Amino acid sequence: MQRFFAENLFDGKTVKKNQLITVKAGTVQSIETADPLDDAEQLLGLVTPGFIDVQVNGGGGVLFNNQPTLETLLKMSRAHQQFGSTAILPTLITDDFATMQKAADSVAAAIAQNVKGIVGIHFEGPHLSEPKKGIHPCQHIREISPKELALFKRQDLGLVCVTLAPENVSVAVIKELVKANVKVCLGHSNASAEQTFAALQAGAQGFTHLFNAMSPLQSRAAGMVGAALLDQSSYCGLIVDHEHVDTTSCQLAIKCKTPEHIMLVTDAMSHVGSDQTELQFAGMQINRQGNKLTIEGGRLAGSALDMASAVRNCIENLHCSMQQALKMASSTPATFLGIQQQKGYLSPQSAADWVVLDNQYYVNATYIAGEKVFG
Repeated sequence: MQRFFAENLFDGKTVKKNQLITVKAGTVQSIETADPLDDAEQLLGLVTPGFIDVQVNGGGGVLFNNQPTLETLLKMSRAHQQFGSTAILPTLITDDFATMQKAADSVAAAIAQNVKGIVGIHFEGPHLSEPKKGIHPCQHIREISPKELALFKRQDLGLVCVTLAPENVSVAVIKELVKANVKVCLGHSNASAEQTFAALQAGAQGFTHLFNAMSPLQSRAAGMVGAALLDQSSYCGLIVDHEHVDTTSCQLAIKCKTPEHIMLVTDAMSHVGSDQTELQFAGMQINRQGNKLTIEGGRLAGSALDMASAVRNCIENLHCSMQQALKMASSTPATFLGIQQQKGYLSPQSAADWVVLDNQYYVNATYIAGEKVFG
């Protein structure tokens, strides 16, 4: 049995003072108000549920597409643990089927070996819209085939998320994926609002990086953005790095969807947690300048954002409350993934996954299953 004492604890709903956390076998047994105990580990700062990032392309100097191996997953997970992410979905950008298979096998190995922080996989593509492809390689964008369907439905991958363009994937296929417990996200798409609503009706639950690479809200065509903002039950990933989305647009999204349906995502490339400035991907060179990643011509190419910075940006620049920002980084993505009983909150029977933040919301320490993995 482990015991921890938190002066300040946000459990996912409220902030409490002087909390004694008891942990057994990686699971929280109890959280109760108490006086400091000599035999309890002191957690100095604000203790909050671990961050959950559903869109992580790389980190620690490695990109999942370039090296879809177990070693890459370990490096990525450790890189993001420095910034409070206790659960990530390694994300594979559109690629050939052989690379998709290797990525799936590596994630299956990580799940089987209980690698800390890896909870599943996100296939961002390849069934996207060419006009909204962003940096996704054109030569690999394609229609869905039985072998890809079978890959998405594998039972050894943990949580599976697939981003697709609903104008290029039928409602029947979306229903089939949802029935197999795949989280379907809509993105990299030129779909009309009507096509978007049809996909939501079929069971799609999320939107990948809201506003970016999707048909915009216009006066006579609401587009995917308009449908996403209007729909009350779906979840939207939002990249709050102040490069991808205008501050006012971020505030509008949070006002429309509420923090219960906006989840902070990094869309991080290999640069996070490393001093890397250049990256080769699919014949393109991605350059970092400050916090901005671009290819030749200035097009954005993923981000150098980490979750702790996303939280700070929400508090400092979007005028979110601390609780709202922390929810969007933890309990909201947990609820989207359907794991809110285990992660995203701190309560009896939840995983002992938490972050200790200082008063400027920088990470002092990160814990997974009661074990300090950073700090």
